Amino acid sequence: MSTRVYVPATLGSLARFTAEGGIGPTPVHAHAVTAWLRAAWPEADQEEWEYAALMAAADASLVSFTEEDLPRRVVIVAEAADLLEDPESTELRIDSAIPMRAVHAVHADTVDIDPSLPERLGDLGWFGVQEIPDLLVDLE
Repeated sequence: MSTRVYVPATLGSLARFTAEGGIGPTPVHAHAVTAWLRAAWPEADQEEWEYAALMAAADASLVSFTEEDLPRRVVIVAEAADLLEDPESTELRIDSAIPMRAVHAVHADTVDIDPSLPERLGDLGWFGVQEIPDLLVDLE
C-alpha cells in the first residue's frame, strides 16, 4: 500500500532527481497526512490535512537552500511505500527511493522569495509532471 507524500526540495534537487530518474538517496525525508495530524486536528477534512502536510514540506524546503539554489520552495508530490511516521508530526522517513513515475505533481514558488520574511510567503503554484522541464529552465 502506498501513501501520498510531500517531499521538500529545491529546484536544484528537482533537476537532480529528474536526471537520475528518482528521489533519493535513502532515507528520503517527507511529510504526509499522519495519524498524529488527524488526531491533532480532528475537525479538519482530508483536503485540509493534505494542505497542512504540503505546507509543512514547503517550510522544510526553506532550510534546504544552498548558495547555488534559487530561493524558491519546491514540494514534490508522490506515492511511496516503506514509510516510518514520526509519532508527533507530519514528518516521515521513506526507506526506498521514489521513482519519478510515482510523482504526481510539483508545487513551487513561481518567483524568487525572501526566506527571511516567512510571513510574506504565499501559496505555491501547481505544476504537472510534464511541466517539470519548464520549472527547471531558470537553472540554465
